[in-house]
Amino acid sequence: MTEKIKLEHGSPEWLAFRRKGIGASEAAAAIGQSKFKTNVELWEEKVGLRQPKDLSDNPRVQYGSEAEKYLIGLFRLQYADRYKVKVDKRTVYLRDGFQFASLDGELIDLTTREAGVWEGKTVLADNSLVWEEWKDQMPQDYYAQILHQLLVTERKFSVINPEFRWLDMETNEIRTSVRRMTIRATDKDIASDMKYLDEAEHEFWGYVTMRERPPLILPQF
Repeated sequence: MTEKIKLEHGSPEWLAFRRKGIGASEAAAAIGQSKFKTNVELWEEKVGLRQPKDLSDNPRVQYGSEAEKYLIGLFRLQYADRYKVKVDKRTVYLRDGFQFASLDGELIDLTTREAGVWEGKTVLADNSLVWEEWKDQMPQDYYAQILHQLLVTERKFSVINPEFRWLDMETNEIRTSVRRMTIRATDKDIASDMKYLDEAEHEFWGYVTMRERPPLILPQF
């Protein structure tokens, strides 16, 4: 069962709340699919043995936070006849007492009236591996994040809106491009992956509640 909690995103109360569950950005780590944090390191954070890294001064994080409002503003303009777009930075969705999600944007399909999720991303495409990760798909850690959002909010679809930045070596100028992709919770493969994620997150959280260190899961990249 999913409920809504009123919390200002980024507030001290919100940061304290995050320690009591699994957020969308932590879903990949919980199932061993994160490039930045193992499932054991996430467990250590949740039981209080490790402090999460403060990334607020990271230039990439700062750029992403600032760019988000422009990306969703452009999306709203370009798709005004298709989606109703809402930004609500004071609501957190909570499912089963520990799975939570704070959304970049909320969507209503004006034709079907289905509720969806908008997720903005900023990608520094500074090497060929980044482009390969995003070729006709999205990286596994981002995919886990989207599945988690759909699972927790019980919404029917998600629009992922990444902006890519890279340095043009010929002109020495920054180039950008924007891509959009949509996944639907009702698609058979997506529904199957959501079920797997749900079960894996419950298993992980069981280790947290028991304060029992989970086996290390090595990412399959």
